[in-house]
Amino acid sequence: MDDTTPRVELTPAAADLLRQLHSVHGPLMFHQSGGCCDGSAPMCYPEGEFRTGGSDVLLAELEVEGVPEPVTFWISRSQYEVWSHTRLIVDVVAGRGSGFSLEAPEGVRFLTRSRVVGA
Repeated sequence: MDDTTPRVELTPAAADLLRQLHSVHGPLMFHQSGGCCDGSAPMCYPEGEFRTGGSDVLLAELEVEGVPEPVTFWISRSQYEVWSHTRLIVDVVAGRGSGFSLEAPEGVRFLTRSRVVGA
């Protein structure tokens, strides 16, 4: 993957939801883990609420129009290795996801789609 290919991008629906969540919760972050259940969905938290460490990789700082600071997107190192040749596309779908992610009360959930770079 070259430096001009974004590692993570947002659909318009995801950007809209981030603006809404930012207006309520302030600065935001994502963490994409490799866990079970909702582990394949990106979890959205107030920035800094999820503690990252040496087992996490900062994959992107997403610019969202109307949100003054970048939304950081972290991924567990094990997931990073599996998805290293993909572009992650954060979208929103109807339905409740994890109770830990900020969008859960809204009746929608973030979902990561992936596209192999170069395909």
